[in-house]
Amino acid sequence: MRTNIVLNDELVSEAQALSAIKTKRELIEVALKEFVANRKRMDLRELRGINELRSDYDYKSTRSRG
Repeated sequence: MRTNIVLNDELVSEAQALSAIKTKRELIEVALKEFVANRKRMDLRELRGINELRSDYDYKSTRSRG
């Protein structure tokens, strides 16, 4: 998808200085991938405590030694 956007030049320069990325296109692509991955991790944290084990479940008996 081709689009035109106005970017904060200082922010772009700082991001490029913190990375080995030389082009704005690649910088934006990496930033978007990191943004999506971060949001997915946040969604997983919301699941904490939803899938609780039964109180009578013996997890030690399912472990195998070997």
